[in-house]
Amino acid sequence: MENYFNINHILVEILNYKLSHLEFWAVITGLIAVYLSSIENVWSWVIGLVNVVLFFILFYQVQLYPDMFLQVFYFITNCIGFFLWKFPKKGNENQRNELKISRMKNSMLLGIGIICILSTILLGTFSSHLHTLFPTVFSLPSSYPYIDSFTSVLSILATFLLMKKKLEAWIVWLVVDIILTVLYAFKNIQFVAIEYFIFCIIAIYGTINWLKIYKKSN
Repeated sequence: MENYFNINHILVEILNYKLSHLEFWAVITGLIAVYLSSIENVWSWVIGLVNVVLFFILFYQVQLYPDMFLQVFYFITNCIGFFLWKFPKKGNENQRNELKISRMKNSMLLGIGIICILSTILLGTFSSHLHTLFPTVFSLPSSYPYIDSFTSVLSILATFLLMKKKLEAWIVWLVVDIILTVLYAFKNIQFVAIEYFIFCIIAIYGTINWLKIYKKSN
């Protein structure tokens, strides 16, 4: 079982690319979860729990430590997101008695931007020194610590927005997905890179679909 979750345990080789069992199932569960979110299906959060556990193991093995830590956050927010969507406050429910889609206030954008920049600098600096601070746990230095940290910070923001069913969540996710598609390609986890390219398409679809639902409900 331990070998099954090792990135070197190969499921299939496609065009000289060795696809592991771990990477395959992490990608599949991720695609299902994100698609379900784009169609407002509350069970996306449950599938997401499986997905974050698999990605936690994967990112540790490819030295993307900020992404690895992010999975812990995702695990918690998947639990919270399910209950926020499923049991909304009175007046915030849609026709299915689940949380309805809403928009962000423009006054929040500047503050959020400043917080994201400062958080990226702090997290990037910390992750770039992980292999010296905790050498027994992190034997290799973090790869692309500041880029990885930037996408991690934006992912946290997007997750909070998604938990509250804010339409802008999909725009933030699209930015994250574009950057991570390139990053994972460089790290030679190509199947994950393909997944994030598909996420870009789903993010565009999610934006259009949620906007349509938002306009209809308002």
